[in-house]
Amino acid sequence: MRWLTLKRSRATLAALLLVGLTQLEAHSAELPSFAQVRAAHQVSEAWLYDRNGEVLDTLHLDPNAYRLPWIPLRALSPAMRHALLVSEDKRFYQHGGVDWRAFVGAAWENLVYDTHRGASTLTMQLAGLLDPALAWSPGGRSYTQKWDQIKAARDMEKTWSKAEILEAYLNKVNFRGQLAGINAAAEGLFNTTPLKLNKAEASILSALLRGPNARPAVVAERACGVAHLLSAPRPSCASVRKLADTRLAQRAQLNWPIQLAPDIAHQYLLAPGERIQVSLDAKLQRLAQTTLNSALDSLKSPLPVAGEALILNNQTGEILASVSRSATPGTINLTSVPHAPGAMLQPFLYGLALEQGELSAATVLDDAALGVNNDAPQPGWLARDPALTHWASLRYALAQSLKGAAARTVLQVGIDNYTNQLQDFGLESAHTEQPDAPTVTLTQLTNAYRALANGGLLKPTSLRVGGTPNEASRVMPASVAAILTQILADRQAAPDTQPRPRDFAAVKAINLGNLSGSWSIGFSDRYTLGVWIGSLNDQPIVASSGPLPAAVVWQTLFNQLDTPRSRAPRLPGGIVQQPVRFEPPIEPPRRELFLPGTEQSVIGLPPDTVPHIIGLNEGDTLHLNPDLPATWQTVHIYVRPMRPGWVWQLDGAAIPLMLDQADGSWHYTPQPGPHQISLMDDTGKLLDSVSFNVETDPQTLRELR
Repeated sequence: MRWLTLKRSRATLAALLLVGLTQLEAHSAELPSFAQVRAAHQVSEAWLYDRNGEVLDTLHLDPNAYRLPWIPLRALSPAMRHALLVSEDKRFYQHGGVDWRAFVGAAWENLVYDTHRGASTLTMQLAGLLDPALAWSPGGRSYTQKWDQIKAARDMEKTWSKAEILEAYLNKVNFRGQLAGINAAAEGLFNTTPLKLNKAEASILSALLRGPNARPAVVAERACGVAHLLSAPRPSCASVRKLADTRLAQRAQLNWPIQLAPDIAHQYLLAPGERIQVSLDAKLQRLAQTTLNSALDSLKSPLPVAGEALILNNQTGEILASVSRSATPGTINLTSVPHAPGAMLQPFLYGLALEQGELSAATVLDDAALGVNNDAPQPGWLARDPALTHWASLRYALAQSLKGAAARTVLQVGIDNYTNQLQDFGLESAHTEQPDAPTVTLTQLTNAYRALANGGLLKPTSLRVGGTPNEASRVMPASVAAILTQILADRQAAPDTQPRPRDFAAVKAINLGNLSGSWSIGFSDRYTLGVWIGSLNDQPIVASSGPLPAAVVWQTLFNQLDTPRSRAPRLPGGIVQQPVRFEPPIEPPRRELFLPGTEQSVIGLPPDTVPHIIGLNEGDTLHLNPDLPATWQTVHIYVRPMRPGWVWQLDGAAIPLMLDQADGSWHYTPQPGPHQISLMDDTGKLLDSVSFNVETDPQTLRELR
């Protein structure tokens, strides 16, 4: 009875083969050429490259697959090629697209024993990958599809070489999950390249072809069988199982460790396969990212802290580094978020005043105006007399970011004029009535400082290699820009919190008044650097004293720029240099820069200044040392400005004429007790007075006893 069944099965198989051979002649499916398949290969990723061709960022843009660049057969390890052939097609180089011996054996076994053994050669499988009509489905292929697949494989072998078939198959076949092609499979499962695949890895990849999403144990069992067929030395089954359990237990996907410019990558990379080069320098980008992250982490603020850093090429406007770290997860392109500029706008304000001829770098400004509270640290050379601390030259006011002087200067130059000045510098949204208004981005403000570096020429920034060939616009006279540059580079006038770069740099750094942020922007002869660190919700996150966070980042970046030494620019024409001294001596003598027609050699307080007694303050207590002569303990009392006819009084009585100096000052010899010094004008009107007390130093008396 069994013999009869087998005889009928043979008859059925013979009939199927006869029908199939007929179909082979009738079917005329067309498949693409190897060159067409390779040209149509579409990767799933997009790449952002720096100016030197180094990868900055990689984005996965195909939700259906991970597919990397096409791999030629020569870039495949011998172990992978051998494992593939012993697993999938032992007689690949002997058949013409169909392994008839395997095909008949599989068909006989399926008919007699009702199994599901396949006999598709690599060529047949490739035909199924290239023609959707021949693709395998969960229900299997119909007899008609199978014969069409055979015909397609035979036709392919007539026009394709064996090497081309192997190469195309390995680049098209799915290995596991969304890993399509040998390049993605090697990277996603073993973090290696196809050329470096070893025998154990190759055995696992070959085993996956029969069941890409099978359980790790099932794949390991098949891989052990593949490894056993390889040439010696073979990997042990134990090592293959261990590797399969480790690598296949996790989700198959590609993870790209290089994320140097995620904001820019999301902005520029829009389609799979794109390869876009930008002006960034990977070395500088990496340095800026590391330095900024380190500074933000060191703040240890309980509130979320964000930060940005930017490096521009002065000449071309190329963005060489642009990094940001947002306090809000998922925020993209923080560089488009405006921040409070605070005193960072002052160079453009004082530049306008210089250009109008209203002020010079030596003009003395009143910083006590408009009720502005200044807590800027003072340089060692500044006069310590408290009655003088609200007076400062424009140079010092800019270097120290004095708010009162700036507020008065805004009114002096005109708010509309100042607004136009900021707009000319590309700061269209800056608000002049409130200098701390959150209205400028780091890119806008850094490029405005770059205009100072370029002698008052404003040029656009660009991520294009070589920059954008747009014409520059003159926004400030070169002479004014040169004076501002020299002030910003004056380390004697700057407070200790300012950066101290090793070479020439004109830089300004501040903490915002509410301590919600920190700025530092400046330039060398080749680059302009900008840094902002702060809170996006206006909450205080920086210390009121100590180094400014943005200044620390700025100086670190500046000192590590791989450039020749930065040199101060030569002064342009239209500038007068001459020595100046101050009366009263609120600042030491120096050489100053002037625009023609504004130069002075002696700088005094404004003529309409309200007179103030200098030398004593209201409520002071003086301590006398009885062991010293009284003439050694005199106090120099004077007033600025002093007018003819004004007289001094001590406790309501005019001082003796012998004490009256030629310049209107006098040396007071303190006597114990309460006293009052007054200044009267020529009509007897009280101009100013100071009440104070004089005591004998009790410590000295104890020592004498």
